[in-house]
Amino acid sequence: MTDTPLKTLLAASLLAGLSAAASAQEVNLYTHREPALIKPLLDKFTAETGVKVNVVFAASGLAERIQSEGEKSPADLLLSVDVSTLTHAASLGITQPIVTPALEKAVPAQFRAKDGQWVAVSARARVIYASKDRVKDNALTYEDLADPRFKGKLCTRPGTHAYNTGLAAAAIAHLGAEKAEAWARGMRANLAKKPAGGDRDVAKDIAAGACDIGVGNMYYVGLMQKDPNQKAWVEAIKVIMPTFKDGATHMNISGLVLTKNAKNKAEAIKLAEWLVGKGAQQQYAADNFEYPVVPGIAVEASIAGFGQPKADKIPLDDIAKNRKAASELMEKVGYDLGPQG
Repeated sequence: MTDTPLKTLLAASLLAGLSAAASAQEVNLYTHREPALIKPLLDKFTAETGVKVNVVFAASGLAERIQSEGEKSPADLLLSVDVSTLTHAASLGITQPIVTPALEKAVPAQFRAKDGQWVAVSARARVIYASKDRVKDNALTYEDLADPRFKGKLCTRPGTHAYNTGLAAAAIAHLGAEKAEAWARGMRANLAKKPAGGDRDVAKDIAAGACDIGVGNMYYVGLMQKDPNQKAWVEAIKVIMPTFKDGATHMNISGLVLTKNAKNKAEAIKLAEWLVGKGAQQQYAADNFEYPVVPGIAVEASIAGFGQPKADKIPLDDIAKNRKAASELMEKVGYDLGPQG
């Protein structure tokens, strides 16, 4: 009977160890993605792996939040919707390389940072929405958005939004700073109204006759088709897969960085690898109408019908370096002030 206390102590220690191991099966994700677009994937990850995902959603500022939280930050991963946000996070010194054999095997080099600081999990093309009735063109370049023939006919979300500063960063990379500024000024001159709302609002405005042409991410077309209240907007537009005159379509990504102080690194890596697995990539394509970053995964049929984006030979890392200049450019030309008098 003298060993009973010892057995009790050992049993208690074992239970405590199991409890600690169980509680460690979680990962803390900060994200700029719309909750509805990422939650189904995270729920499926938890169901398949048993790893709980604790999510903090915010429209902006999460990299700065992680920086201010310092070593006490609970964040293990940051999932964002623009490569410039990911490179910005790395520049703040809050990341560590997210490199594993599984990620390198699954994700082509153009969708991974050269220094390993970020990895893409989905891709999207920034395309042109145009009125089916009022725009006869079926092929346009990004430069055409500044063509005077569209004066008073262009609608976009704010130029300072990440999606449009990303396009402006690509314009700087393709056209050079001087021509990119002329392009941005031309776009402002073509605005029908002060930039506002989001990409869906661009389609809504075209359907209402407020403008004839605009830019938006491809995946919103699929999402609007699924929404009975928005289906009429997408039925009023045609989608044109544009390029710069040198032949490249602007592609951006949603992607991950691993935080420098990640407390749940193993679980964070597990989530990253799961998101580029076949099942998750298929779900990204089917539910979110995004382009898989893993070769061999089919694009959702209704999106595939709009054509294949033409790969940009300029690395995303290099385009992202123009982020600050692009933001300053849109402010310099007064883009968000709307049409000039």
